[in-house]
Amino acid sequence: RNIILNNPKKRNALSLPMLQSLREDLLHDIQSKDLRVIIISAEGPVFCSGHDLKELSSAEDVKHHSKIFELCAEVMTLIQKLPVPVIAKVNGLATAAGCQLVASCDIAVASEKSQFATPGVNIGLFCSTPAVALGRSLPRKVALEMLFTGEPLSAQEALMHGLVSKVVPEDKLEEETMKISQKICKSSKSVLALGKATFYRQMTQDLDTAYKITAQVMVDNLTLRDGQEGIEAFIQKRKPVWSH
Repeated sequence: RNIILNNPKKRNALSLPMLQSLREDLLHDIQSKDLRVIIISAEGPVFCSGHDLKELSSAEDVKHHSKIFELCAEVMTLIQKLPVPVIAKVNGLATAAGCQLVASCDIAVASEKSQFATPGVNIGLFCSTPAVALGRSLPRKVALEMLFTGEPLSAQEALMHGLVSKVVPEDKLEEETMKISQKICKSSKSVLALGKATFYRQMTQDLDTAYKITAQVMVDNLTLRDGQEGIEAFIQKRKPVWSH
């Protein structure tokens, strides 16, 4: 599934309607056996500029502001709860909650011209919610330098520090994203869903607990038809035929 942020005149800001639409598109027919991967991209030179600041002005009340941040948090955490991998395909600038969106995706492929920043501090609104995703993707001191200064990371710096998975020339961005997507599509959906859920669950645990959880999940994985099919196919040196 391709989800395209398509409001380039507003720099693809995560306005309340944009967040509602994004949530709807992410959840649409999510259990379909045909859905194997979701790609989030954007129209225009800015991938996503973050929240629509007009919605955060004093013209709106605290209740409205709370609604925006609650929905944004819901969308960001939803990405990691979905049973399929979510890839950010970034071609341009990703700032504030837009940078948060990239950090929240499972995989991020960026063009060489892309940049990433959390410049809220420069306008008196510290990027505290983007810092949640940023602090879990980047080394602490790199994340804090971004948050304290608002200075952007280049695509190569973002790659070096782990914010993105790959950096490619702009004309290779589609090809590289599709290559990763097609590779994912060759694997069992049920196995990937189990693996993704377990990965995020164990990341919040101490080492001993993480191993207890994942050891049990591997035992559970072996009870899946696709798990047994894959192992038998490997032993017999043939291609597995996934049931789902």
